[in-house]
Amino acid sequence: MSVTVSAVVPVLDGKHQLERSLPPLMAAKDSGQLLEVLVADDGSTDGSGDYARSVGARVVTTSRRASGPSRARNLAAEQARGDVLLFVDADVVVDEAAVAGVLATFADADVASVYGSYDDEPAHRGYASLYMNLRHHFGHREFSDDVDTFWAGLGAIRRDAFLAVGGYDADAFPYPSVEDIDLGRRLRGAGARIRRDPTIRGKHLKRWTWWQVVHTDVMRRAAPWSLLMRRFPGAFRDLNVSSAEKLKAALALAFIMCGLFAVFVQVAAWAWLLLLLAVGFANKKLFGVFVRGAGLPFAIFGLLFHQLHLCYSAATFVTCRLLPMPKRD
Repeated sequence: MSVTVSAVVPVLDGKHQLERSLPPLMAAKDSGQLLEVLVADDGSTDGSGDYARSVGARVVTTSRRASGPSRARNLAAEQARGDVLLFVDADVVVDEAAVAGVLATFADADVASVYGSYDDEPAHRGYASLYMNLRHHFGHREFSDDVDTFWAGLGAIRRDAFLAVGGYDADAFPYPSVEDIDLGRRLRGAGARIRRDPTIRGKHLKRWTWWQVVHTDVMRRAAPWSLLMRRFPGAFRDLNVSSAEKLKAALALAFIMCGLFAVFVQVAAWAWLLLLLAVGFANKKLFGVFVRGAGLPFAIFGLLFHQLHLCYSAATFVTCRLLPMPKRD
């Protein structure tokens, strides 16, 4: 039995992004792949909702401005008519085969959810944008039939399973953060199967700055994810918190610390060179993605910056483990 799919696109002052991301979704609706396209307007003042209506999307509006993408998505999900909710961020342009991939996934009645990946050709070619988008592509590059988390940038969930676990926790995550990771945790806790399929792709339109990279990594990812791990021990084993990634973080710390000592101690310089080889070997697949996506000069820079990313993310995790656990209302 075939399923029907409702695409849900949250937006806040993103008309310029919708002008690129909505057309392929509307084309999928016109071809019969999508039942409907719902744009959840979070109080935009730039005409995002008007534009969405003009191209044939259904628009739902939150009760107050900037209430957060979690609340906007939940509102649209409540009003959706499809069996499956396909969440697509306003700054993600889906590949022409993405919706077909979602439909094929849900032909398996045992699968409750699936998510895809950014492609390996980021829209913006600045180093910060290349780093973030190619790093994300790398993290989602492999197919898996059984993962612990969910991704809201381009991911689909059976509507009944989504509603059964209460949707996104809009109170805990009033801004873009790890609301999708928390949702995945609750889906898995309810016995749902989540699949990762890198052939379901989208192009990310966001232009990143280095300040945004570090702020997002620390405040919107590492810190709240660390708190989730404290609250629910053993719930996460995939992606950034896998054993392999923890070992890479330890190697990155040794590499950076040894590099500082190498300025003063010759023996440390030799040790740093050995660690450089170890870093290259441990991250060879990521380095390959960087080379293919942006060339050798960027790949060298990206790999070195990635060691810093691993260190400040790990430091955030340790800090969150040592601080008192914040109370929830």
